[in-house]
Amino acid sequence: MQLYLKFFSIHLKSQMQYKVSFFLTFFGQFIVSFSAFLGIYFMFSRFNSVEGFTYQQTLLCYSAVLMAFSFAEMFFSAFDVFPSMLGNGQFDRALVRPRNVVFQVIAMKIDFTRLGLFAQAVLVLCYAIPASGVIWTWERILTLFLMVICGGAVFSGLFIIYAAFSFFTVDGLEFMNILTYGGREHGRYPFSIYGEGVLKFLTYVIPLALFQYYPLLFLLGRETGLIYMLAPIISLLFLIPCYIFFRIGLRWYKSTGS
Repeated sequence: MQLYLKFFSIHLKSQMQYKVSFFLTFFGQFIVSFSAFLGIYFMFSRFNSVEGFTYQQTLLCYSAVLMAFSFAEMFFSAFDVFPSMLGNGQFDRALVRPRNVVFQVIAMKIDFTRLGLFAQAVLVLCYAIPASGVIWTWERILTLFLMVICGGAVFSGLFIIYAAFSFFTVDGLEFMNILTYGGREHGRYPFSIYGEGVLKFLTYVIPLALFQYYPLLFLLGRETGLIYMLAPIISLLFLIPCYIFFRIGLRWYKSTGS
């Protein structure tokens, strides 16, 4: 942890060397994600509810997903550019250093401009918490916290899978964006609105619904079972196959010679 904090400090100082560029990018991230918020607003200006979820309840769902994604993209952004690390030989340095390879990749890049996404998520959440009609108990507060933290872990796992595919293809596979950035965009609404088939896929294969849809039902009082409250913790099991797949890809890795 001490070593990671040193990397954290180095990345922060380096990005703050160009403060104007940093804050413009930060603001750009905020504006781009704000368009998704407007999409939800215009949707509910036409319809009172979607699959029984009101505007304020949907914003609660959207803010949790956006906050989770911003954490993953900020701290695991190195995996999103991992193909370029393979192409320019930067990854080869990690293989000769006496540290865990995954840790080194994580420490190679921390994108603080993604705090623009996080800032908007916080603003939306501050509005949705009192307006959603949720009676906030310590169980529901804990559930919301788990939605954000475990959601960030699941998105991080998807970035790791994207990077692992690069061992076999050298270039990244863009279809993974359907699950990473697509997961963020589609996660603005409860996943049940996309149909039973999609909900099952996002429950048993890619567990996005475990930190978004099921705990949301618990927050809204539609389900009271403990399994709905702890569903985000179950989604953490997804990190195991993600890590295993990365290690398998690492065994197949051959340097590009750059």
